[in-house]
Amino acid sequence: MKAIILFGHGARDIRWREPFDRLATLWRSQHAGAPVELAFLEMMQPSLEESVTALGGMGATHITVVPVFFGQGGHLRNDFPVLLSACQEKFPQIALSATPAVGEDLAVLQAIVDFGARAL
Repeated sequence: MKAIILFGHGARDIRWREPFDRLATLWRSQHAGAPVELAFLEMMQPSLEESVTALGGMGATHITVVPVFFGQGGHLRNDFPVLLSACQEKFPQIALSATPAVGEDLAVLQAIVDFGARAL
């Protein structure tokens, strides 16, 4: 089974998480056959390892991690690869891969431009 993890930075303010929860809800409503979990780098739960554990427990054999970041800053260049590698070692029965940061996708950038244009 294929699954997805939406990976965010995390924050002290619990309200920061609300868009991520909405994003996961949208995923579930549009892709019911592919489970989704959230995971956070720091300050929020679940961690990447906890989300991989949960999806593995549901039978996931292929998990794609989608970093919901605007760019490849220090966290994605330095911290994230270490976390992903640790999960790959801990869960060798699960094929783990990652996409680039969502903000590097032209369609995402265009959606932001469109959002701004609607605000005019």
